Amino acid sequence: MNPNPISQPQNQKPNIKTAIPGPKSQALRSREDKGLAPGLQGFALMAGIVADSAQGNAVTDVDGNTFLDIIGGIGVNGLGHSHPKFVNGIKEQVEKISVGSFTSEARVELFERIYEKAPAPGVNRAQLYSGGSEAVESALRLAKCYTGKYEFVSFWGGFHGKTMGTLSLMGSDFKDKLGPMVPGSHQVPYANCYRCPFKMEYPSCSMACVEFVRKQLKVTTAGEVAAIIAEPMQGTAGNIIPPKEFMPAVKEIAKELGALLIVDEMITGFGRTGNYWGAQHSGVVPDIVTLGKQFGGGYPMSALISRDEIVNTKPWSNASGSSSSYGGNPLGAKAAATALRIIDEEGLVENSRKVGGYFLKLLKPFEEKYSFVGEVRGAGLFMGIEMVKDKKTKEPIAKAVCNRIFQEHLKRGLLTMSYAPSFRIQPPMTIDEQTVDNVVGIMKEVFDLVEKEKLWLHNGG
Repeated sequence: MNPNPISQPQNQKPNIKTAIPGPKSQALRSREDKGLAPGLQGFALMAGIVADSAQGNAVTDVDGNTFLDIIGGIGVNGLGHSHPKFVNGIKEQVEKISVGSFTSEARVELFERIYEKAPAPGVNRAQLYSGGSEAVESALRLAKCYTGKYEFVSFWGGFHGKTMGTLSLMGSDFKDKLGPMVPGSHQVPYANCYRCPFKMEYPSCSMACVEFVRKQLKVTTAGEVAAIIAEPMQGTAGNIIPPKEFMPAVKEIAKELGALLIVDEMITGFGRTGNYWGAQHSGVVPDIVTLGKQFGGGYPMSALISRDEIVNTKPWSNASGSSSSYGGNPLGAKAAATALRIIDEEGLVENSRKVGGYFLKLLKPFEEKYSFVGEVRGAGLFMGIEMVKDKKTKEPIAKAVCNRIFQEHLKRGLLTMSYAPSFRIQPPMTIDEQTVDNVVGIMKEVFDLVEKEKLWLHNGG
């Protein structure tokens, strides 16, 4: 029994009062559209709602409709909306001092908490930033400084940001029309066993993808690889969970190349997968770790963590050589320190493991029950459902059908990431089993509709 119970509502339910979006939401969106440039996150545009307030897993719009949220800010909302301890921490700090690079008590506490929970022995020296891309870009610069090399290796399906350096590492077609990419960028296959590029089965494959990576890098690089960057479990690709052997094998390849291993824990860090760090599932020891998403409890915060001998490399270690205007300011430091304290005090890593296991147990039967569900997978509250036209070919269902599934969830009061064939599920780590029951009840209703109407066979809604 957790001695400090979770300070968020339990057994939350949706409450829909109007058509979605409601009239007030439509009016405000119309006003906003006059000044808003295109490109906002797709789920927000598709939903069309205007948020008014939120608590825990529940979001209420300006029309009085309440939705259950299992998007979790795409990995940001680890504490649940408006966590009372987090709100109080922010209030206290903003009344004192918010801006500047001077040391603050909040920042000292934050560094002590990071040091205590270091991703690996000695990997405990941090630099702070305000966004994920910024932290990864700094990690790339640090790797260059330390190794004296300039090439980088990333993975198919990988996502590390949208700035130019991180965009060049992206393992998807998102970067189409945005070239040229940064020279020396290489992408190799990730161990996505459901969609193995070699059409093999684990474990009889003997990790063929790893040997392919080894051979490819020998012939495609110029022998100047500074670092390999990898997510211990891939988020944007669909919450992909590789075999435990994969990450240690990647570390071995980095060692062979004289390169560093950068582990991107933006989505997997701080308990999301049921362990404090995603890398702990495989035991891999990173050289550099990048952090973000729920690190700041909802406040824009990111970080890089590495070892003494690496972070002391010049010019990265020169005064102002690795700094950021916003990184480590008193308000951001207080937000992150408070978020990490809440995770510890309320046992959210254990809650993620326990409730995530319960959630997965309810979802796993979907594989047999529904003709369009190819796989259900998960680690903690990091889960994914593969929605397919055919279980043998594994062809994904059409985007238009995904949009229909999203809308069916929405009108029943559930905010989801079902707008893509790889349906990602990552609710706040404060969620309880009763709320999960309410979520799964809605999902079953929608999936029953899809099965009845055979929507997965269509190209549209």
